[in-house]
Amino acid sequence: MGLLVDGQWHDQWYDTDKSGGKFEREAARFRNWVTHDGSPGPDGEGGFKAESGRYHLYVSMACPWAHRTLIFRKLKGLEKHVSASVVHPDMMENGWEFRPDSEPHRDHLHGFRFMHQVYTKAAPGYSGRVTVPVLWDKEKQTIASNESAEIIRMFNSAFNELDGVRSDLDFCPEELQGEIERVNARVYDTVNNGVYKAGFATAQDKYEDAYKALFDSLDWLEERLSGQRYLVGGQLTEADWRLFTTLIRFDAVYFGHFKCNRQRITDFPALSAYVRDLYQVHGVAETVDIGQIKRHYYVSQRTINPTQIVPVGPELDFDAPHGRERLS
Repeated sequence: MGLLVDGQWHDQWYDTDKSGGKFEREAARFRNWVTHDGSPGPDGEGGFKAESGRYHLYVSMACPWAHRTLIFRKLKGLEKHVSASVVHPDMMENGWEFRPDSEPHRDHLHGFRFMHQVYTKAAPGYSGRVTVPVLWDKEKQTIASNESAEIIRMFNSAFNELDGVRSDLDFCPEELQGEIERVNARVYDTVNNGVYKAGFATAQDKYEDAYKALFDSLDWLEERLSGQRYLVGGQLTEADWRLFTTLIRFDAVYFGHFKCNRQRITDFPALSAYVRDLYQVHGVAETVDIGQIKRHYYVSQRTINPTQIVPVGPELDFDAPHGRERLS
């Protein structure tokens, strides 16, 4: 884990001393919007038109934030329009890296060795963390966005006019957007980012604060999903996919590695069935690689797991019947 300072790479872990042991995530820096005609997006940023073959997605199979974008790319039928490269699961002294001699982990666009080279190609003097996902604009030769929450919004609607794109699938319908935003806000703070707040904390009280908030929210989600199939509006929405990418990793990684060990997701009847329900949506299983997920966390995060031993278990069966059709 490291960062760029004025375009130079530094192998540097998160500095939690200045925050009293609390993990604080850096905000994404590239926040342009791709729209169907290149007009300004929600924040007034525009000029990035949705065109077939113009964009390239950089992801990790291990990263939950990148996983969101892979799910949307798959379900919306964008694979032939937006190309992709997958970094290697090991994130060591040079950060996310590619393996030129390994087809699954090559940079198919630039042939780079490290992800930080993508950032400095876009901004030679860039300072900040080097994260995935990244949506690269081949025409402007820059990063259109490295904010996963916004990339999935773009994938949801901006490309709908292209051939073969599932314009009938809308994961953020206007009439549900307010409730989706409210659910997203709590889930992001206490669950998606909450597991990291617990796992990367370097002070007991900060860890316990994150732990309590996480399980308060998991209890809330368990109750909510006991009476309805999906989080908002009786249909699959963005809120479900944002939660899913954390839950699918929880028992294999966060429960033990991040000390989020009050309960496994398997111990929540509604949540565990909900995860299986979403996993079994056609195409989603192809975006899940538990082997790469475990390898990334246990090998890369040596401050937490210095032996780099990857646990063999747990046994996970996401194909088991979920029985949630009755809640439709």
